[in-house]
Amino acid sequence: MAKNEARRSALADAGIAVLAREGSRGLTHRAVDDEAQVPTGTASNYFRTRDALVSALLERIWIRLGATAEDLALRAPREPSRALFADYTRDIVRRLTADRAATLALFELRLEATRRPALAAALAQWQQASLDADVAFNTAAGLPGGRAEIALFHYAVEGLVFDRLTSPIDPGTPTDDVVDALVAGLLPQA
Repeated sequence: MAKNEARRSALADAGIAVLAREGSRGLTHRAVDDEAQVPTGTASNYFRTRDALVSALLERIWIRLGATAEDLALRAPREPSRALFADYTRDIVRRLTADRAATLALFELRLEATRRPALAAALAQWQQASLDADVAFNTAAGLPGGRAEIALFHYAVEGLVFDRLTSPIDPGTPTDDVVDALVAGLLPQA
């Protein structure tokens, strides 16, 4: 029987919601069925194992959090500058904080990966693809900074997003100001 891609996406979205709300231990096929309001057994029909379910969640998180072609096209005609890189970084932070459930689910999976080598390997591939995409954008846009600087931004942005989605240490400082300070501190002057 052919699988319905819309239902598959809806089940993955339900799994993301469960993972974000309940944590890794709460992610079961039954919980996904309940969240998606589908008959019991539907999630296991689409994702036979927990690993298959987690893999589908990673794919869906990538789609939900990734830059769209439109996001990139908006920045393509702009002159390369630190301001453009700051704008792109702000967009990354915006996407990660706007889709709170997907980002929290990703953080949950990263924590689970410390105990599950197969998941750690899958996440490592995902993270490399994310880093490669950002390096490619940076290079195509003629922006300053290479792979090492982009990796530093990933470390900083992930820490900033974790902070903003959990218990901010300085909730009074606007996120955009933090991004601007990161860009100024990590990218050399042109």
